[in-house]
Amino acid sequence: MTFLAMNVLLAIGWGALWGSFAPLDLLAGFAFGFAGLWFARRLVGAEDARYFRALPQSFVLAVYFLKELIKSCLMVARDCVSRSPRLRPAIVRMPIDCKSDLEIFILANLITLTPGTLTLDVAGDKSFLVVHSIYADDPEALVADLKSGMEHRVREVFR
Repeated sequence: MTFLAMNVLLAIGWGALWGSFAPLDLLAGFAFGFAGLWFARRLVGAEDARYFRALPQSFVLAVYFLKELIKSCLMVARDCVSRSPRLRPAIVRMPIDCKSDLEIFILANLITLTPGTLTLDVAGDKSFLVVHSIYADDPEALVADLKSGMEHRVREVFR
């Protein structure tokens, strides 16, 4: 059984013990279950389990994405109602370090879900993404921002 499955079962058990399956109770059970599994990781012979790195990094990625989503929504909304929008559209080639299909899939979709950017293509050899952005005053800065932000956090989840 994987650590994620055990953690979900511990959260359900926590909800059953408290007699409530409200989202907040299940979240608390999940957090306490994660802590319990982390303390017991040596007992089950999983001292270097990826789960204990990936789950917190997934949370970091989700928070970062929400911040970028809100920021870009406000920028696009501002330009929709502005008399002189600050649009500088461009198509850029973004070299990527992600190599697995899942990493590239998540990265490309997070870029596409962010308003103002769109992933147009993935290279056949998985070496770069083709990205369209409506805010590309400096294409090199855009690529650097995507690599140091979104791609870095996706890679941390799968490290």
